[in-house]
Amino acid sequence: MAGSAAGSPARSADCAACLALCCVGPSFAASADFAVDKPAHTPCRHLRADHACGIHDRLRPRGFPGCVVFDCFGAGQQVVQVTFGGSDRRVPAMFDALEVLRPLHEVLALLDEAARSGGAGAGAVGDDAVALVARVEETVRGDADALAVVDVAAVRREAGALFDEYVATVHAGRPGPDLRGADLLGADLRRRDLRAARLRGALLVGADLRGVDLDRAELLGADLRGADVRGARLDGALLLTAPQLAAARGDAATTVPDHLARPEHWTALPSAR
Repeated sequence: MAGSAAGSPARSADCAACLALCCVGPSFAASADFAVDKPAHTPCRHLRADHACGIHDRLRPRGFPGCVVFDCFGAGQQVVQVTFGGSDRRVPAMFDALEVLRPLHEVLALLDEAARSGGAGAGAVGDDAVALVARVEETVRGDADALAVVDVAAVRREAGALFDEYVATVHAGRPGPDLRGADLLGADLRRRDLRAARLRGALLVGADLRGVDLDRAELLGADLRGADVRGARLDGALLLTAPQLAAARGDAATTVPDHLARPEHWTALPSAR
């Protein structure tokens, strides 16, 4: 599964401390992301008795890129080790808890990034972000009953408003194009100036971003599946996550933020021309 290279350990997946919840709980349909259908709450056919994936080292060639890009941001081990007190047995309520904790852990990871960025951008959301982090961290320590009544959408809205302030301050009155929610499926963007662009929620599936400078571009929630980012500058992009990188196609010339790991499969791709 995708994971970050740095940052708080609590925001990084530790599969050894989980019970393969992501391999059992979610349902998925046969598609470009998954080779087979799998009903919810049913173990994947490749899950071993020791809770490890039997094809982990060859998920992509076996037709499971969706598994590669999934990241629980540490929510899986939180469910097992904290919510259920270190249980060694999966129970259905764990899957409900994971559905609440995963988006909350993602919010925390993104708030971590804003805090790490320093400068005026972090200062713009500093006090409010610290308060939200404290509240969310208290929430994720709750038991299963407490998690069941958490309004995840409300937390996301509050975080989204903070991210708006953060991005606006980083852009310092000099924003790039506003492409929030834009349908850029398969678009050739190599000649577009996307510095400081607002790409929140943009559909960039299969887009050609080779060599594009995405410095200060907001990528919160942008769909980068199959996007060609070979040679692109992503080290200065805002609110980028490990699953987005894992879903894209990069190479050794693609720059990435210091707190994120370069996806292993990028090394097998040819360089951009």
